[in-house]
Amino acid sequence: METALAEYLDGFTRRDWETLDREAVTDPVRVAVVGLGWFAREWALPGIARSAYTEATVVTDIDADAVETVAAEHDVTGVDPDAFRSGAVADAYDAVYVATPNATHLEYVRAAAKQGKAILCEKPLESTLDRARRLVDACREADVPLMVGYRMQTDPAVRRLRDLRSAGVVGDVVHVHATMSQTMLGELAGDTDQWRLDPELSGGCALMDLGVYPINTTRFVLDEDPVQVSGRTRTRHEAFAGVDEHASFRLAFPDGVDALCTVSQNAEHASRLEVTGTDGRLILDPAFYEREDRGFAVVHDGTRVDVDFEQVHQIEAEFAYFGHQLLAGEPFHPDGDHALTDVRAIDGIYQSAETGEPVDLDTDRS
Repeated sequence: METALAEYLDGFTRRDWETLDREAVTDPVRVAVVGLGWFAREWALPGIARSAYTEATVVTDIDADAVETVAAEHDVTGVDPDAFRSGAVADAYDAVYVATPNATHLEYVRAAAKQGKAILCEKPLESTLDRARRLVDACREADVPLMVGYRMQTDPAVRRLRDLRSAGVVGDVVHVHATMSQTMLGELAGDTDQWRLDPELSGGCALMDLGVYPINTTRFVLDEDPVQVSGRTRTRHEAFAGVDEHASFRLAFPDGVDALCTVSQNAEHASRLEVTGTDGRLILDPAFYEREDRGFAVVHDGTRVDVDFEQVHQIEAEFAYFGHQLLAGEPFHPDGDHALTDVRAIDGIYQSAETGEPVDLDTDRS
């Protein structure tokens, strides 16, 4: 164990995808930010600015006041959505970051694709599987690169956990447990007038908003896709009427490996991923929230090692990867086809919750 840990934890925060000299970048990728909600303002825009490979140049939102305020604060060009969709200022950006409600991703991605721009779209891809497929098709037909915003995949803690799993530190993986919960309304000052509670805009709540984290991170760590899913959703409080307040689900992977996951928009704040194998365990706790330092632990033969490492700004790392891959002419790992697997899994879990039966996942990636 000591040898494997020394090899894979040496330089914990190394960027194993980076080949360019970030200090030599003079022309970073210019990014238009579509959607100016709290995440874009508090995390995405600072992340873009911190990355050596990107800079924000244009912002747009349906809220004209937000556009004016953010444009002034960040010294960028602000336009309304119609102007963005028409390509009126397309010469001012090379790529587009879409951070709007799920059911509006397609229209903005389609507009960006028609303009020939590279795209980073937030997860999940869209509010339904059909719309997600159409989004991916729009990028494929326009021959523009599409990356999906799985910030966990560029977090060194997740990449080192994947390294250790691959190196056999825990032996053969037996099962995975993951949980993610928050008191959503409490964190949003009790505001019930929001898109996550509107099934037409969100496509769902706990599973769509939170469930995608354990689903995709588990896939990334195991380097496998689930072949079957089952699940249950539950809603108790009036504010969540029409959407899922809580969800629990099982992802069945090849070789009999199960991932058992729970997510909730109305429970004590928690975030954990644990991979258990025949020889040990790998633990991220906290795991999934961008505003919390990740905890990393390895358990082997009854001995636990908690790794102290320099935390990274997850969104800076994500945009650095996005910009780096574009400048280097390299493909993205979390592309549209990769993201469609998550949408299929979520769709299958909702089906299972309705029927009470497991759902086999279609392996057709078209």
